[in-house]
Amino acid sequence: MSMLTPPGMGGKYRITGDKYPRMRRPRHRSKLVLAAIASVVALGLAGWGTLQLIDVFTGGDKTASAADRTQCPSPKPSAPAKVLPQPAKITVNVYNATSRSGLAKTAADELKKRGFKIGEVGNATDAYDKKVPGTGLLLGAPAAVDGSFPVLGTQLPGAATKTDARKNGEVDLIIGTKFKEFSKPQAAAAALTALTKPAPAPSPC
Repeated sequence: MSMLTPPGMGGKYRITGDKYPRMRRPRHRSKLVLAAIASVVALGLAGWGTLQLIDVFTGGDKTASAADRTQCPSPKPSAPAKVLPQPAKITVNVYNATSRSGLAKTAADELKKRGFKIGEVGNATDAYDKKVPGTGLLLGAPAAVDGSFPVLGTQLPGAATKTDARKNGEVDLIIGTKFKEFSKPQAAAAALTALTKPAPAPSPC
């Protein structure tokens, strides 16, 4: 009997000394926890990718488009064309406020060729004589601001405007010191057409 055999055990559990019982190492719980976390993360990523694919193939952006359409109001109709008087309906009094003689008659003759009705022609009064520094001054009733002034202004761009207490629809054209000539007929006609075009509707978004 070997010296390693416990007393009273007899030979049944005799340890001979040439073989030793194998002991298993305890499993590390940390490895199990890390493996479980990795599995959960992988499953989560796989599920998110699946949802993205489903969204792409089923047209998931329709909801966003519908929301955009809801936030973007319907386009408003464009403003109606502005109604302006024809040159034949406008009576123009032409006055010369410069030192150049005969300028009022020359200007009046040209406006008559372009369809305007001519009234008085002569020199400007003392209130305006040599006192109009620009190309000219359009003087008329308040109603002329949105009527006769824009139409006559197409012939003389840059002319100043002023209203007075007159009751009739006549307009005074007082020629200023910087006057050289009226606009070319084609340019004046194009400017008048632009005035009567309807204003474009603003973009709703």
